[in-house]
Amino acid sequence: MSITVEQSTLTTRFRDVRALTDELTARLSPEDQVPQSMTDASPTKWHRAHVTWFFEEFILRNLPGYTVYDESFRYLFNSYYEAVGARHPRPHRGLVTRPGVDEITRYREYVDQAMISALEQGRLDEYARTLVELGCNHEQQHQELLLMDIKHLLSTHPFAPVYVERGPDATEEAAPLRWQSFDGGLVTIGANPNGFSYDNEGPGHSVYLPDFQLANRQVTNGEWLEFMADDGYRRSELWLSDGWNRIGETGWSAPGYWSLDDGTWTSFTLSGRRPIVESEPVVHVSFYEADSYARWAGARLPTEFEWETAAIRTGASRGQLLDPGRCHPGIAGETMVGDVWEWTASAYLPYPGFVPAHGAVGEYNGKFMSDQHVLRGASALTPAGHERPTYRNFFPAGSRWVFSGLRLAR
Repeated sequence: MSITVEQSTLTTRFRDVRALTDELTARLSPEDQVPQSMTDASPTKWHRAHVTWFFEEFILRNLPGYTVYDESFRYLFNSYYEAVGARHPRPHRGLVTRPGVDEITRYREYVDQAMISALEQGRLDEYARTLVELGCNHEQQHQELLLMDIKHLLSTHPFAPVYVERGPDATEEAAPLRWQSFDGGLVTIGANPNGFSYDNEGPGHSVYLPDFQLANRQVTNGEWLEFMADDGYRRSELWLSDGWNRIGETGWSAPGYWSLDDGTWTSFTLSGRRPIVESEPVVHVSFYEADSYARWAGARLPTEFEWETAAIRTGASRGQLLDPGRCHPGIAGETMVGDVWEWTASAYLPYPGFVPAHGAVGEYNGKFMSDQHVLRGASALTPAGHERPTYRNFFPAGSRWVFSGLRLAR
């Protein structure tokens, strides 16, 4: 059977996404890929298997003649799809020493061969092809999660191991902070239905916005140091009640991964521990910290609707996205998308008229619309092509291992 352009393009896309996962994990030893450093993180081995399970579970199992690689994987590598069946408890993923890393590699190769064969032979109907695109985007999400999780794991090592070697940090100044004004009114929010988007990005709907201003860049490490020097972490009037309680429970006094070493603030990066670069965007701050800083600065966090409107009107200029040779934000510039995810003031809730997709894939986003906050943009770990102005990322308010920062509004 001849391959249509659509099938050929999708095959190339599938190959490229799978290859990037392999590239990102090639720097890790088998021992690196097994542990789970906290409940919110997952082992690299689990990420590699889970994204493979997605293609097997939702596409290959439905093809006549396909033989499942190992039925036990349905239990071991299901993340949260209740409709699929029972699954291994998330907090115990790091205890699954078997199958080993080599076996997971064979599993990936087995599924890749079956997927590519099905794509090239035109055996997938239109719905199955939409699931392939969803699976590719799903794997790109996990590429970012994989890097965040391995960073957290390596940070627990006493000698600050290096994931990726990179040159000296840049010394340029951040872009001068200025305010951009935007007219309010009735605006349309939501993804273009003609391109790929997750279900939580729609349906499109109208929102009324007052006039607002947005900073032209993200908050920097240097500015965060000023907040710290002004006792920002010790002034209860700056904090939401839950955030202040978290300060008491955790003793937070600086962003995640920061340490004061011989009078110099350093941060653990995927290239080891390095001195803070004041002109880089601050990263690894929780929603609570972002909200407190904004209040200290005499501003606020933008709503996700303000953020999306500003991004579209300004062209959603890109900053640092995933460069496997860097894996770290760049200098804070006049960009909207990239470097760090940006906390917004918006709770993660469904848009008017939102209806989850039918079947197990409908569990992808909708079931998490409670006790989460929306982040917009992208980060230095987001694969290029996975970012867009309507993307709604979401995490609990106390999350700090995320590549998260902020931009001020007023």
